[in-house]
Amino acid sequence: MKNNCSKWLYNPLLTFILALFFLPESLQAQEAKRWYDATTVYQIYPLSFKDSDGDGTGDIPGIISKLDYLKTLGIETLWLSPVYSSPWQDHGYDISGYTTIHPRMGNMDDFDRLIQEARKRNMRIVMDLVMNHTSEQHPWFQAAIKDKPGGPFRNMYVWKEGKKRPNNWKSMTSGNGWHYHKEAKAWYWASFLPFQPDLNYHNPAVKDSLFGVMDFWIQRGVSGFRLDIFNCLAEDSLFRNNPPSLRPIPSEGNPDGFFQKVTYTQNTEKTLEIAREFRAHLDSVSQGEAFSVGEVFGSGELLQKYTAQGQGLHSVFFFKTMHAGFKPHKWKKIIRENDLNFPYPQQPTWVLSNHDKKRFISRLKNKESKMRCVVFMQFTLRGIPFIYQGEELGMRQQKLNPKFGQDPIVKKFGVAATRFARISGESLNRDECRTPFSWNSEKNAGFSTSDSPWLSPAKEAGNIHAEKQLNDPNSLFHFYRKLLSMRKSLSELNSGKMDSLRLKNKILSYRRYSDQSSMYCYINFARKSRRIKEKTAEGKVIFGNIETDAKGRNKIPGRSSVILWVRP
Repeated sequence: MKNNCSKWLYNPLLTFILALFFLPESLQAQEAKRWYDATTVYQIYPLSFKDSDGDGTGDIPGIISKLDYLKTLGIETLWLSPVYSSPWQDHGYDISGYTTIHPRMGNMDDFDRLIQEARKRNMRIVMDLVMNHTSEQHPWFQAAIKDKPGGPFRNMYVWKEGKKRPNNWKSMTSGNGWHYHKEAKAWYWASFLPFQPDLNYHNPAVKDSLFGVMDFWIQRGVSGFRLDIFNCLAEDSLFRNNPPSLRPIPSEGNPDGFFQKVTYTQNTEKTLEIAREFRAHLDSVSQGEAFSVGEVFGSGELLQKYTAQGQGLHSVFFFKTMHAGFKPHKWKKIIRENDLNFPYPQQPTWVLSNHDKKRFISRLKNKESKMRCVVFMQFTLRGIPFIYQGEELGMRQQKLNPKFGQDPIVKKFGVAATRFARISGESLNRDECRTPFSWNSEKNAGFSTSDSPWLSPAKEAGNIHAEKQLNDPNSLFHFYRKLLSMRKSLSELNSGKMDSLRLKNKILSYRRYSDQSSMYCYINFARKSRRIKEKTAEGKVIFGNIETDAKGRNKIPGRSSVILWVRP
């Protein structure tokens, strides 16, 4: 006998009706204290999302044309990677104008229309704000080159005079982070790539200028910011050498690497102070309605310092999840660490992929059954889920020839190193996770009518695309849609508490609960059905299947997930 209610909840409308009429009042959607505590964020990489004018690059009008698709999926918040003016050496993360739109992205009228159209659909826009550095072509840096040492423009960036390299600091991407500028006759510091000079946050004018950028976009209707490499904002003002380390390569959980600790270049006390000031200013200018999430690397213990129990950034990314694969013990450890460092009512984040990292499904050898289990966790754990465009379709990591790589990281490391990284299971070539969104089986997967899009579509685009999955009720798209609908409708999932984390017999489980009811979530990591001892008669299966064998034992099918609703 099967207790199968997945068909009841397959349609999001039926999910809402079930929550409204059949489940107790405590399970009905409740207005969260803060909108961002209960939201799901969808990352759009504009260059690759949708091209509206046939020039081969995605743009803002293209995003507007696909808002209904995102609404159908159930998305409430959109995070846009940079659309600002830029020479595009790092595809927008090298900004030359913080309050203007890149012409190939559109114009400010297009952006304002995006805000308006999103609001019509009860959706919000979060901008990518790059506070750490600018492009070398930014007017501030061009003026700094010509300015005298200590002058107002020179002091906007991190400079050091002298013939010798100032100290041993290395960039996040390896190698010397100091670069000598012949015209300025001084060294400038770049945490990331040489054409992205770091701003000097020991100069109050820098913070005031970037806070002014924040004000500009909030006043245009933006609902918050994703903050690029926020952990690198303020280096040591005394320019002390970083201590040595035995770590050859940094990781998401530990930023030390290239045989030195990042004591004086990342996660400094000054940076943590700016996080608190940023939050105070953002709350002030938005009347407490805007949201921030920081790109920070380190342990959960370090990350929670950036949120400062609600006095710092609203949230930070916890990137260890990107490498958890399909290992239940690793997931249990990560869930515990996240929950410990971001206790209720703080909100941890759950992210699987982004524009810089390998697509998660390809870490699972493109096994959709495994992906569904991980996605189930992403949407039922306490916290804020982040979806990278195309994840809902199972878009895969590509294997591109590094000789033609457009990513500046490829140009820095070279073809041989890029190929070696792929053999190790990672990817230095970020083009491989940035291929155009697969909309249909037409030319360029429906992304662009251009004969030469900025990147070619994924090789699987003819089979893995939105049009096909929208018409298939059993598709990964509809699996995401169902979970998003449940998370939005059921307060236990979008704003409830969590406990009872266990791993037994390859079944990972935890409880989401309110004062009135509980939801027990189970994920079977095994290939075959596994037994659970809970008596389902005490509750109701509202997601997935629990099978009952001839002996009356309850089992969860292999690589599947279940939610059991139980009253206290």
